Amino acid sequence: MVKTEPFDAAQYLVSPESQEELLNDALASGDAGYVARALGVIARARGMSEVSREAGVTREALYRTLSESGDPRLTTLLGVARALGARSRLTSGRRSSILRSRRATATALTVPMTNKSKSLV
Repeated sequence: MVKTEPFDAAQYLVSPESQEELLNDALASGDAGYVARALGVIARARGMSEVSREAGVTREALYRTLSESGDPRLTTLLGVARALGARSRLTSGRRSSILRSRRATATALTVPMTNKSKSLV
């Protein structure tokens, strides 16, 4: 009989760049469950106890919230993102009477987790 072990992506996402790539992919998908799971993987990679302390929730609640069956509140997601050092910025892709700036010509979500910024367009 073949013995298998559960796979945990957190063991392999050790660089800030790989964590940033996972989170950007999750955000680009528009799938709230994927975003929550990605944040959970990154939090485990960085240390769930420290992330939960900085996010202002218990470690157990964070595990439960960011699990596959969890449904995190926006305040929890924002707290975890802040604890992980993620920042986001939305810009409009449409010209309107309110937004006449040239900078509002593309839709982007920027999530810098290192000194570099990446945009999803």
